[in-house]
Amino acid sequence: MPSTFAPLIRLSAGPIIAASAILFLALASHSRSQTARQTSQQLPEITITAEAEPEPQVIIPYLPPVEGTKIYAGKKASSLNIQALPQVQANNYSQAFAMTPGLITAEESTPLVSLGYRGIGSPDRAQYFMMLQDGIPIAADPQGYPESYWTPPLESTQRIDFVRGGASLLYGPQPAGAMNYVSSMPRTDRLFGMQTKHIFGSNDLYSTFTSIDGSAGKWSWYGWFNHRSGTGFRKANSDFNVDGGRLKLIYQQAPDTRWIFSLDAGSDRHGEPGGLTAAAYNADRNQTVRRTDRFHLSRVVASAELQHKFSSRTELSVKTWAGAYDRWSNRQTGGFGTVTANTSAIQHQQFYNWGIEPRIRHDYELWGGDHSISAGMQFYMCHSPRKDATGAYPTDNIGTVNTVASRDVIYGSMFVENKFTFGRLTITPGFRMEMINQNITVKNIGVATTQRDASKFDKQPLFGLGLSYDLGNQTAVYANISQSYRATTFGQSLIPAAGGTASDVAPSQGWSYELGLRGNPKPWFSYDTSLFLVDLDDKLGTAGVNIQSVGRSINYGWEGAAQFDIIGGLDALNGTHRGERLGALNLYGNISVLEARLSGGVNDGGRPQYAPPYIIRTGAIYKRKSGLKIAFLGTLMARHNGSDNADSRFDIPAYTTWDLTAEVPIGKNFSVMAGLNNVFDKHYYSLVNSSGIIPAYGRNFYVGGSLKF
Repeated sequence: MPSTFAPLIRLSAGPIIAASAILFLALASHSRSQTARQTSQQLPEITITAEAEPEPQVIIPYLPPVEGTKIYAGKKASSLNIQALPQVQANNYSQAFAMTPGLITAEESTPLVSLGYRGIGSPDRAQYFMMLQDGIPIAADPQGYPESYWTPPLESTQRIDFVRGGASLLYGPQPAGAMNYVSSMPRTDRLFGMQTKHIFGSNDLYSTFTSIDGSAGKWSWYGWFNHRSGTGFRKANSDFNVDGGRLKLIYQQAPDTRWIFSLDAGSDRHGEPGGLTAAAYNADRNQTVRRTDRFHLSRVVASAELQHKFSSRTELSVKTWAGAYDRWSNRQTGGFGTVTANTSAIQHQQFYNWGIEPRIRHDYELWGGDHSISAGMQFYMCHSPRKDATGAYPTDNIGTVNTVASRDVIYGSMFVENKFTFGRLTITPGFRMEMINQNITVKNIGVATTQRDASKFDKQPLFGLGLSYDLGNQTAVYANISQSYRATTFGQSLIPAAGGTASDVAPSQGWSYELGLRGNPKPWFSYDTSLFLVDLDDKLGTAGVNIQSVGRSINYGWEGAAQFDIIGGLDALNGTHRGERLGALNLYGNISVLEARLSGGVNDGGRPQYAPPYIIRTGAIYKRKSGLKIAFLGTLMARHNGSDNADSRFDIPAYTTWDLTAEVPIGKNFSVMAGLNNVFDKHYYSLVNSSGIIPAYGRNFYVGGSLKF
């Protein structure tokens, strides 16, 4: 999946960095910070309430200072509670991230997910994020091939934890941060329960999600099956068929010891109708350029986790996992918006991986304060064979083998963080050591077979510092400075794609700075506002056919978000209790303002790819205790560009879209769900890649029902 990079090179951001560092070190961060909350919480759901209220009227969008074996103090760590919305259908991420500022959801006609953030890099397959499910990497090879071709169905997800600042000390090194999908847990008050949902919509959409759960004695279980299919909105070859399932078993060995076993399996089969030129898009945005390009993915992953509390102050978790991925694609070759060859390029990649991650957290008293230390390591290895072939015709699924490659990664990291607490002040320094060994063997098969071998070992220490200060009234100042790191992938530093060359470059390294204020001063009002700066050096790009370090990207700006329950606010003002009868009407709004520049190289002073000057999301969500939810969700995106060299073909015009969704309970066990996406039928696109413009969906609808017992 090629990414478009173009030259950027160094310019010192010294004055900005120095001023930011002084300011950050002078202030403090991250907490609702009552001393009583500094022990860990092993809860499947985070809900924080104001002291005088029985329950909150807005969902608090950030995580506690400590949860389980993880420390969030001093980080900008959000909890994306998708349960607050009507059930999000077909993994619609523009809706799922409605209340999260700054995230780019690059929509496309395939089921694949592309996410970008703060202009850090291409959103293609969320390759600049650490993507995880219950703390376990989703990508088949997070270092050598960090593209996430699969994400969990949102119906199976309780919440998504989003940690900024590179997440380098908590989860891994990627500079855009970490997305951790926290999966749902079974209820423990019944032997058997079941829920089944069926959705029908535009272009033959059919989506179903069926789950069962229950418990007996020390065992509990949760299983689900998900299917999505449709013909897509393009005229041909935009069909998709996605199947997946999971079985989670939980064994409560003792009050202080729990085992969690999971098995995931799934497949994705879809067409790729191809990108368009601007002229083709304006003539007919639904047309298909590539009628034979296909993509197949299958995935099986098993995992086990031990959670053990040695005492109320010491907790251990050990995760281990093993997986097998099979990725196959058949694509015609061609340039931007065109097809130039009547043959097919057939690519088959397999990934076999295994990993383990132990973590421990200990709370202790020292110097008159209660402190927490968290430490651990992660080790994984991945073996990945790849075969490239050429088919004589576009429809061929097998062809003449050109290249056979064998790729291996051995990865290890060690990390430690300590949250020092002195009254209202917390200070959280951290350290992580990354070690990555990559080996590859490539055989080019032709008249004479040739073989190339390459290996690379990188080690990178990463440092971070978080500060927090509780201002009282559920309000806190937070600040963070942390390093990030992006390892060079196989195609960048070892053996590039056919026809290209690669310099022996260092991995990308960055610093992230954040200073913010957030609070929940009233149960009907919450907010979060912050200034940030991302300094990413040694960014990799392409100069001609050579992949090399092309310089430095300096991105800075402001993010703000707020939620306000009108009914709750009026009740507080007038001393009434209408909310108990009428429910809550939450108005929300968030904004990301971004200034980003490349320094050095042929594009010195230019703007990096996918760095819109602003993103605004706003809307209203009405909900009642009965389960009724209605949401009107809007996104306003500024004009930006999908390349680092300001190529006009990659221009993405400004656009505004609105979605209307509803979930209506009919009796105790049945709900009706319906939605009208892109209500005003705006023609727009949010993704441009090397194949051309990828149109976004026009107005479309869905309707269905959910039965549970």
